[in-house]
Amino acid sequence: MSLKPVSAPTLDELRRYAITRSLFRPTSLGAAINRLGFVQADPMRAPARAQDLILRHRVKDYHAGLLEQRYARLKIEEDCFVNYGFVERSTLALLHPRVARRAWDAPTLAKAEQLLAVVRERGPTHPKQLLEEFAHHGRMPGYWGGELNISTQLLDGLHYRGLLRVKRRDSGTRVYEAIEHPPADDSPAARRARAETLLDMVLALYAPLPAASFGYLATLLGYGAPHLRAEVRAAFKEAKQRHASATVEGQTWFWPADENPRSRRHAPDEQLRLLAPFDPVVWDRRRFERLWGWTYKFEAYTPAARRTMGHYALPLLWGEQMLGWANLSVDKAGRLKHELGFAGPRPKGALFRAALDDELQRMLEFLGLAA
Repeated sequence: MSLKPVSAPTLDELRRYAITRSLFRPTSLGAAINRLGFVQADPMRAPARAQDLILRHRVKDYHAGLLEQRYARLKIEEDCFVNYGFVERSTLALLHPRVARRAWDAPTLAKAEQLLAVVRERGPTHPKQLLEEFAHHGRMPGYWGGELNISTQLLDGLHYRGLLRVKRRDSGTRVYEAIEHPPADDSPAARRARAETLLDMVLALYAPLPAASFGYLATLLGYGAPHLRAEVRAAFKEAKQRHASATVEGQTWFWPADENPRSRRHAPDEQLRLLAPFDPVVWDRRRFERLWGWTYKFEAYTPAARRTMGHYALPLLWGEQMLGWANLSVDKAGRLKHELGFAGPRPKGALFRAALDDELQRMLEFLGLAA
């Protein structure tokens, strides 16, 4: 049976709800990760990594690199969810034991077991030591051109399979240690319960979601929980029985059953924010276009000559309006440079200039560049 029908919100109400539920009042680092459930990671710095750009709006006095510095003291893990990033340690019980879609062949498995045995014996191990010791494993083509050490790929594979965890990072490089996950209840009911909890996490992070986007994210859970694909599909088919939904201008939207998108408390403040390309507010490009009326593109991997927004365009949110984007860089003198683009006319007046100056000053402090 479906949940009790609710009065459909307007697109304006959905937009305000999407902003305010995600950009909550800044709190502690641990509390922010707990509330988000997942923080997507990306190694590119432009001018900082995605995880830092996401957290700076939600954590008091946050500065670039703080997550890496405090990682070992927090009850969090680097792992795969709908993408690669950071989850609470308790989430591992939903994701592991993970069964990779492709099994290693015998020669590859033997090499991986050699690496794992060394890490088990030595404890936390920097990959550099292993790459030198196992250079005889050879090299392979990289995803983006060039070559990679086969041992590097095997360490990634061991981590994905839940046999290694990231103990910490040294200057951005993962330091691994061996781990064993307890066996999971493999009964149909327990598997279905884990799948439903994972879908709940997805909706809690990215709501409100158009049905097509919710379905796409359910598919992406096949990355973090490939062994629960069938259960996730079945749970998604019953989304209307478990989550609130309504049809808005011909499109079905979903959100957590205990939340009300029409509440007057969803009133965005007037702060201007530069958001990461993977920030939950802008992650779903389908929703973005529906709520703000223009198409945002992430073009870091697009050839420079074909880019329309720049290498690492940060969406520019002012109040509840997504005005355009900014590309930021730090020059050799340590000065923050910015280039702006707008989806419509550039805002005029002192209010916008002051809001932009305030955000650029916050960015300087976040990057540790402020005098």
